Amino acid sequence: MGITAVLYAAVDIAQGQLMSKTQTIRAADAIARRLYDAGCRHAFGMPGGEVLTIVDALEAAGITFVLCKHENAAGFMAEAAWHQTGAPGIMVATIGPGVLNGVNAIANALQDRVPLIVLSGCVDADEAQTYTHQVLDQQAVLRPITKASFQLSAGAAHVIADKAVGIALEGRPGPVHIDVPISVADAIVSAQAPAARATPAPTAPTGAQLQTARDWLGSAQRPVLIVGVDAMNALAGPTITEFATRFDIPVITTYKAKGLLDENHMLALGGAGLSPLADTYLVPFIKQSDLILCVGYDPIEMRPGWRDIWDPRVQNVIDITAEPNHHYMHQASLSIIADCAATLTAMGEGIQPVAKTWANGEIAAVKSALAAAFPRSETWGPAAIIDTCRQNLPADTIATADSGAHRILLSQMWTCTQPRGLLQSSALCTMGCALPLAMGTALCAPDRTVVSFSGDAGFLMIAGELSTAKELGITPVFVVFVDASLALIELKQRQRQLRNAAVDFGKHDFAAMGQAFGGAGHTVSSRDELEAALAAAQTAETFTVIACIIDRGAYDGRI
Repeated sequence: MGITAVLYAAVDIAQGQLMSKTQTIRAADAIARRLYDAGCRHAFGMPGGEVLTIVDALEAAGITFVLCKHENAAGFMAEAAWHQTGAPGIMVATIGPGVLNGVNAIANALQDRVPLIVLSGCVDADEAQTYTHQVLDQQAVLRPITKASFQLSAGAAHVIADKAVGIALEGRPGPVHIDVPISVADAIVSAQAPAARATPAPTAPTGAQLQTARDWLGSAQRPVLIVGVDAMNALAGPTITEFATRFDIPVITTYKAKGLLDENHMLALGGAGLSPLADTYLVPFIKQSDLILCVGYDPIEMRPGWRDIWDPRVQNVIDITAEPNHHYMHQASLSIIADCAATLTAMGEGIQPVAKTWANGEIAAVKSALAAAFPRSETWGPAAIIDTCRQNLPADTIATADSGAHRILLSQMWTCTQPRGLLQSSALCTMGCALPLAMGTALCAPDRTVVSFSGDAGFLMIAGELSTAKELGITPVFVVFVDASLALIELKQRQRQLRNAAVDFGKHDFAAMGQAFGGAGHTVSSRDELEAALAAAQTAETFTVIACIIDRGAYDGRI
């Protein structure tokens, strides 16, 4: 071989080596790159040896891994990221106890319709035949609480990653699990992903169903919109606002859907679902309606009193949802499985609105009655705390709420001017969610004021994550209602005339906890003290814990 041939051969070899480096990646990289393309920029979890390649792949793709102190908190931080970015949340959990620690947040994602990608490490299949330490069937655990569960294989890494994103986001969003064996994560695969699958276009009804809906809309004298989480996830707020305003239709939302119509709007009747006090005004109002438009209304958020509150044989009821009704919490006269916004637009085209709906002033009367039922004038107590925070924090503040009596009161009193202004677990109603939801929000929306509201018991469940807040350098405000009691459960206990048991605990210095983890801390027992603490919190360079001391029984008659 001549010198020229040798040189060409050397060049070919060098180019081949370069191409082999650039045209192949690890299977874990295939997942990470697809998630980055979906808009993901943060992943949350706690690593173990089995997920080190996953963590490395995420970081290499441009997705920052946030080290949390517990996988359950990681799941809620990931949910907050979804609310702010529209990209799926990512939770990473190592084998065995890591995965099981995240079960609560994963089940919450299924019930609260959150697209959560759960990446777990597992031992290789051959290894699992003879090695038992921490080994369990993680897919069997997670299949009932996810939309899908995959075990990653090298040859299908790109396909599985794409399927996971699509399944998580489309239809009714929810969690998808990918179990990643150690050797598969490191397996070399082609860097070239298959052609992307086209995203389904929004659908709207046609034909006889659409004409029936239009006829009912055109003749309705007392219509009402009941709007839920499907509409929130479909970004239907602008369409709902235009439709409600044009046709003069009052809007009731579930707690998850608060803010789809600015709650200062004259047609906004606020959130519903868990307050028997609010229901005394809203349910009779709905029963008077001659057209009930359920727009993305998912009754998984509602208490039992909302079962069958209308009769579709007597009232015209249109159900517009992402999935068929298999819950049987209510039935409809007309069921439409379609996009919320596209359906409302099709229904309203060419229809002449009636001159005036609810001609006897019922909308204003219900709105006034609800305001009087949840007064803001008390000197001190849960309502005063909520009112003081609402008055002293910016209008676009993002609030998060833990489960408990304070959440029911907060969801009625906290005015949302835009969607996702109040984040909470309103289907599974799990405790301990408010603090990590606020942390994930503060991380992904650094230009917004973020405040979380927790009962003292819920705060104690998750207080260790204050260290994560300090490490991230974020500045949310953590408001704690301190009454040394599981207030909602204690109230139910008294209502059933049962003995006091298992609902009380000691009073703790929550402000000192905040300070111990490197934040600011305040203990307050008046509006003036709370105002001063909120003012300090909004200029602080770290997070702030505000412990609000309230009396036992402070929620009696209020929710």
